[in-house]
Amino acid sequence: MTGKDVPGLEEARDVIPAGTKINVTFLGNEDLDMRVAAAKAVKDMGFIPVPHLSARRLSSAAGLEEFLDRLQQVGATEHVFAVGGDPAEPEGPYPDSLSVIRSGLLEKYGVREVSIAGYPEGHPDIPSDVLWRHLEDKSAALADAGLDAVILTQFAFDTDPVVAWIDQVRARGIATEIRIGTPGPAGIKRLIGFARRFGVGANAMIVKKYGFSLTNLMGTAGPDSFIGDLGALVAQEQSRGPVKIHFYTFGGLRATSEWARDYIAAQS
Repeated sequence: MTGKDVPGLEEARDVIPAGTKINVTFLGNEDLDMRVAAAKAVKDMGFIPVPHLSARRLSSAAGLEEFLDRLQQVGATEHVFAVGGDPAEPEGPYPDSLSVIRSGLLEKYGVREVSIAGYPEGHPDIPSDVLWRHLEDKSAALADAGLDAVILTQFAFDTDPVVAWIDQVRARGIATEIRIGTPGPAGIKRLIGFARRFGVGANAMIVKKYGFSLTNLMGTAGPDSFIGDLGALVAQEQSRGPVKIHFYTFGGLRATSEWARDYIAAQS
């Protein structure tokens, strides 16, 4: 959710299981008060806030401390997501999430678990070898700091590159829990738009496999097939676990929550 999504969270709260992790983004058009208020709302409704720390948007070490301090005051620092962020040039002393992790400030303000980014289909602006080096360095830095880690991935529509990437992560000796980014149900045009924006594979073959109808771009699509196929593939090799799901709520918090509820009920 974003800082503006508190009303949407209120609307969806009755269909989200207590204790669910809910990420709170760090957008350039939102301010400190909005981010903290959103994290507090997540906590107050019985969920686990995971506020984002956007490294390149942090203008100073003091600014990072102020954010962490405000989050700690509302009980929202145990879980955070350290990510590089969008600006091409850092606005302060943190060029990437690794520099935030190495700052020593996370532990100071009660952080226990840090999510770090994973990119099964690569990143449009970062070479593959750099992505792998950063993933290894961040994993090592968190272990050295005594912090738990989660790898939270960009969303995907195709299980093949996701499973190949999971195998590469494990081959590099990283046993961290992986949460695979999965688009919640949303309009097909909207989903394809997000895919193009973030460099996610969405050619005709992939989107048909996911469940899009290219003859009805005004329709909606959900991740039923993707999650079913991914679960089966992960179960084939014990070395691939632990793997879980992280929903990107492109169609709204309530729509995603209702879909997840109904999907689980259908499996039982």
